[in-house]
Amino acid sequence: MNAIDLLIQDHKLVKKLLEELSATTERAVKRRTELLQRIEQELQVHTALEEEILYPAIKQAGGKEEAKMYYEAKEEHRTVDSLVLPDLLHTEAGTLEFAGRVKVMKELLEHHIEEEEGELFPTAKRLLGKEELEQMGQAMLAHKKMHKGDQRAA
Repeated sequence: MNAIDLLIQDHKLVKKLLEELSATTERAVKRRTELLQRIEQELQVHTALEEEILYPAIKQAGGKEEAKMYYEAKEEHRTVDSLVLPDLLHTEAGTLEFAGRVKVMKELLEHHIEEEEGELFPTAKRLLGKEELEQMGQAMLAHKKMHKGDQRAA
């Protein structure tokens, strides 16, 4: 599987989990907590794959525009990873505040996914080519297996 297909598959899963989380009510505290933990795990692995494998390759192969895309995408990750998600994790799951924060996180992630799939991924395909994307996909799968194994051991 090439890197882009794998990342799009991740995007679909995260969007599905966000839809499920958004559809919950204040009474579904346990379900909300489980979904949020799953989203956090998926985002950690996905972000690592993009920031350690794909983004640097695009930045290196491209020019000024690709460097701007690189920094914007990393900043969007930082916003979710360092600000939005930690706040959400410390918000009582049975509150309206939780629902509001979920909505904001969902909107941020959907915007980020749209930009990646509409701009960044086509750029990666153009700059990197099929063979390199296949190799990256293999590296990403290995990284995912290793990370998922770490989570089971914890």
